[in-house]
Amino acid sequence: MNKPETPADTFKRALTAAVRAIAATPEVEVDFAPETPTLRGKRVRLPVPPRDLPADEIARMRGTGDALALRLRHHDEKLHTRLLPGGGTAKLAFDAVEQARVESLGALQMKGVADNLQSALEERCRARGYARVHDRSEAPLEEALGLMVRERLTGTPIPRSAEPMVAQWRDWIEEKAGADLASLAAAIDSQDDFAKLARRLIVDLDLAEDGQDTDTDETEGESENGQSPEPSEGESDSGEAMEASGSLSSEAQEGAGDEAADAEAGAAGDKQVAGSGEEPGKGRRPPYPNFHKDHNREPPYHGYTLRFDEVVLASELCDDEELGRLRKQLDQQLHHLQSVVGRLANRLQRRLLAKQTRTWDFNLEEGMLDAARLARVVANPVLPLSYKQEKETEFRDTVVTLLIDNSGSMRGRPITIAAMCADILARTLERCAVKVEILGFTTRAWKGGQSREAWLADGKPANPGRLNDLRHIIYKAADTPWRRTRKSLGLMLREGLLKENIDGEALLWAHDRLLARNEMRKILMVISDGAPVDDSTLSVNPGNYLDRHLRQVIERIENFSPVELVAIGIGHDVTRYYRRAVTLVDVDQLAGAMMEKLAELFDESPVAAPRSAPTAAREAH
Repeated sequence: MNKPETPADTFKRALTAAVRAIAATPEVEVDFAPETPTLRGKRVRLPVPPRDLPADEIARMRGTGDALALRLRHHDEKLHTRLLPGGGTAKLAFDAVEQARVESLGALQMKGVADNLQSALEERCRARGYARVHDRSEAPLEEALGLMVRERLTGTPIPRSAEPMVAQWRDWIEEKAGADLASLAAAIDSQDDFAKLARRLIVDLDLAEDGQDTDTDETEGESENGQSPEPSEGESDSGEAMEASGSLSSEAQEGAGDEAADAEAGAAGDKQVAGSGEEPGKGRRPPYPNFHKDHNREPPYHGYTLRFDEVVLASELCDDEELGRLRKQLDQQLHHLQSVVGRLANRLQRRLLAKQTRTWDFNLEEGMLDAARLARVVANPVLPLSYKQEKETEFRDTVVTLLIDNSGSMRGRPITIAAMCADILARTLERCAVKVEILGFTTRAWKGGQSREAWLADGKPANPGRLNDLRHIIYKAADTPWRRTRKSLGLMLREGLLKENIDGEALLWAHDRLLARNEMRKILMVISDGAPVDDSTLSVNPGNYLDRHLRQVIERIENFSPVELVAIGIGHDVTRYYRRAVTLVDVDQLAGAMMEKLAELFDESPVAAPRSAPTAAREAH
């Protein structure tokens, strides 16, 4: 006997039919899973509808499905890739404008679709906290631009929940590119013509240079993760992979490849954001005299100004209510992976606890009397007494730091899985008396922020160095119990948080925090999906400026520091940087890789002490 269809099943069937009809593609596959909505090739993944089917949730899910279907119907991914401009912010803006075009086409043609898209957009803006934005550094330029383009194309006002965010950029965009915005509506039916106007718009906003070649036309081309643009194993042939939250938003891209991959290691700057312990920014310099010493004639890496950098606790970046909502969203999206990761964590826990178990040497002539062998002496008094001694365990008090890339290209599934793995790993190691610190790194703004504004106000002096404001985030301090920081990890899902990545200084910051601790063994695990990228810095410095500094920092940690360094790359070949590293093709392999690399480290003998200062100095020269 067939099981009666539930209201949720009926809604799924109707939504699947609507997606296929709007996409004009009967063979499109639609499935439902508790994770971020995605479009990959002709496969659409939507969130699982709630059982009670409230009206606002129905409208939001219909809007999400409509946005993905319109992308399938009106978007040519090959043409989009060919015309994609270079530079992280330029790519994000180009994507946002194109998504506004495809959704506007559907909204203009179908009133019901327009209502659904507006509901989904309202919810997305509310969830991302755009109503609470009061500073330009917190307002994503590409999001504001996409909303303004949508407003021009459809005549529909911007959602009230997004007005404060858009207000930070509206006058500036209108002043620089008002005429470009006005011209877009005439080309809405042609993706080619629209894309060319969008590129002109991006140039006028100073996000890209006039006549700039696309990544696929002139260069050997590397994706935002520093990889070849060819699809990797397991990806669809078209290479199309879009993600959405509420209404569809294009997957964040961070441009600029790994230039000068074999550049020689040179001088590492001695300016960074330092911190350790419970309080952000409190720490001491490493006690190794050669660690930050320059031996290269090239200008040292430095930040133009450190005034606007920040080391901040995750709980200070949003209110407790939003943290709770984000944490709930994290739990819901990855509920089906909890059991898999939990099994891996339990396996790691058993290996660690086994190393901490007391062991003994028996049948000795001195030591503690072995009471278990007294019976044989009673039975045969000729036999000597047996003694035992406890073996010295090699397991030393340990602290582990997880340093997680919080750049824009980690949006969606990568950052969600990274947050969940960090959460479960922290709980596992805490049960084994191993302290864990969870850190994240990004920038406060796209395209330079206040550091760049200060440089412009000073007359653009030459060799300015790093031109963006660092944001280093403490999700969990080593001395803070996991239960007190559980909600903080949900912050990684806050879309407006993830911007650009300056890996070298983040690595120094995490390293110096470890050195300030008293544990005998210190392990630093880096999780990243791309090379260092900051458009503002790379536009006025050598193309390998950030990449070279990262290599220098890694070399010094691996050669002159007691910290054991390991890296995991998600779709990014970190073995070109780190001595101990693993590269993953699929982010779903992250949990297994983290547990395995940590198990390998604990199975190894403790690392030797760092070389002496005179030896290090001779080798550095």
